[in-house]
Amino acid sequence: MKARKDRNLTAQQEHRRIKLVTEYRGTRYAGWQYQDNALTVQAALEKALSELLKRPVKLIGCSRTDAGVHALNHVSHFNGACPVPLDKLPLALIPFLPSDIAVKEAIEVNETFHARFSAKGKSYFYQVWNKPYRSALLSPYTYHEPRDLDLGAMQEACKHFIGTHDFAGFMATGSQAKTTVRTIYDLHIEIPQDGLIQIRIHGDAFLYNMVRIIAGTLLYVGLGKINASEIEAIIASKDRKKAGKTLEAKGLFLERVYY
Repeated sequence: MKARKDRNLTAQQEHRRIKLVTEYRGTRYAGWQYQDNALTVQAALEKALSELLKRPVKLIGCSRTDAGVHALNHVSHFNGACPVPLDKLPLALIPFLPSDIAVKEAIEVNETFHARFSAKGKSYFYQVWNKPYRSALLSPYTYHEPRDLDLGAMQEACKHFIGTHDFAGFMATGSQAKTTVRTIYDLHIEIPQDGLIQIRIHGDAFLYNMVRIIAGTLLYVGLGKINASEIEAIIASKDRKKAGKTLEAKGLFLERVYY
């Protein structure tokens, strides 16, 4: 009887699905997703989990994130037994992880949950340091623009992006997206401290480099290279050349995934 009970518990363990919420500094990584001959967040986290749990672990992530992009709350999941209590798992992983990756939370979820396909939306923010001098502390996490920016014009331009549009003109080459139509629920500018500008965006999904291109377009608006009233026509044109430049990855943060 006891043997049968043990087998049932083992079977239940094997069918567990664990959701992880992870924070990472993307500076030295070639993005989240595993790549041959490149250091990635997924590879580092899978290695740590496999060593801790003493079995192979395969993670499914909510988003690939580009090389150099950071994350505050990246979501992934894995299946199978986890003998470590989930409330202790983030702490137990510390000795196995590099200092630029931290698991913040581990939760058991229903087997229907999928880190990527269950996601309903994501929010990002892009940081610009707008002072003549560089910031010694924020330089790894900001794009430096020494010229004065018209924040009012940038805020006005944000309004024209909100809604459902074909964002083909705000996508880098190399995307495999089946459709370029996306919905932006919110886009606005915040100034958390003097000189630091955050471009904050929330949408259902994003195309390859889309957030960085939108940030670059808003920067051009702030510099007077593009008029805020031109944004609707630029979106309608689907012409990548009419939008702003793709800003550096180091200023971009995945903030939250919505389910």
